[in-house]
Amino acid sequence: MAEIDFISAIHKKTKRDYLARVNEFPKAEAAKLAKQFGQDYWDGDRKVGYGGMRYDGRWRVVADAMVKHYGLKAGDKILDVGCGKAFLLHDFTQSVPGVEVRGLDISEYGIQNAKEEVRPFLQVGHANSLPFADQSFDLVISLNALHNLQCFDLDRALREIERVGKHKYLVVESYRNEEEKTNLLYWQLTCESFYRPEAWAWWFKQTGYTGDWSFIYFE
Repeated sequence: MAEIDFISAIHKKTKRDYLARVNEFPKAEAAKLAKQFGQDYWDGDRKVGYGGMRYDGRWRVVADAMVKHYGLKAGDKILDVGCGKAFLLHDFTQSVPGVEVRGLDISEYGIQNAKEEVRPFLQVGHANSLPFADQSFDLVISLNALHNLQCFDLDRALREIERVGKHKYLVVESYRNEEEKTNLLYWQLTCESFYRPEAWAWWFKQTGYTGDWSFIYFE
């Protein structure tokens, strides 16, 4: 169990105007639209989501790094909890031909508009109840999804990820000071659970989560 950073370089490439986020469009209305996790969230205006999530290959370096770190090989099974459009799962298949991938997301729109090469291996579902057998995946990942859960679902989701995976890795939003907390609150649209690193450590211990993790900070 260790903190391992695979994605902050990608996160930091995005330039964010935190004040504009709360001044240009009513934040409450933006959050209401975003939390439907439909077209507005994925492919609508940037003010209410991703502003058009299109495949550009940026996740390949992340896939390659995880493959190397976890020693993944053809025939291994990977599950992405909160896979969205499954760009990272697609890049896993490019990094390790023959790897088996599965993805689960609460968004029907996300699944329906996912990378078509891996779409047959995706399904709509909730992280609090994974429809898979114990220890059935060599690696379970969840990137930027679990902080969208309320505490009771977060508890179940962490236990479920622990149950179905041999190796586990997750990324959640966090803050280390009041400036980062304010920026997170200005920027986020869908968060229900956001904590300091020490509180996330409490959650991991509370739920028996033994996998690796990383935090996203809004500096």
